[in-house]
Amino acid sequence: MSGLFQKFLRAWLVVAVLATGAAAHAQEAVKVVYHLSDGIPQAARAIQNIRNHLAADPQAKIVVVTHGAGIDFLLEGATTPQQQPFSGSVGDLASKGVEFRVCNNTLVSRNIDANKVLMEARIVPSGVAEVARLQAREGFVYLRP
Repeated sequence: MSGLFQKFLRAWLVVAVLATGAAAHAQEAVKVVYHLSDGIPQAARAIQNIRNHLAADPQAKIVVVTHGAGIDFLLEGATTPQQQPFSGSVGDLASKGVEFRVCNNTLVSRNIDANKVLMEARIVPSGVAEVARLQAREGFVYLRP
């Protein structure tokens, strides 16, 4: 009977370890980088996509990385195609944990003062390098709305 008990105990331990690992994995937040480089219409789509994303998965870790024309919605005074300011949406999403990053290379090449960037956004040296880093080193999933 002791051999049967040992087999049962081993099987139970394997199941317990697998269940613990699965539960821990299920608890991990999905990490997503939204890549924006095409301007205001793409940004408007992205804002709605991100709202929908958070409604479906409130625990998602979302980082929006912008470069080129993609930074435009993160500049003071930027408005949607319907003439609504982006600042309200950006602030609301930031309060839900969404991070916004702006490419410094774009600011320099377009001669835009960093003070024109919304306070919710952080300036990074290179937008494309930031997207690559998030994917390769931090395990972010790539989305381009």
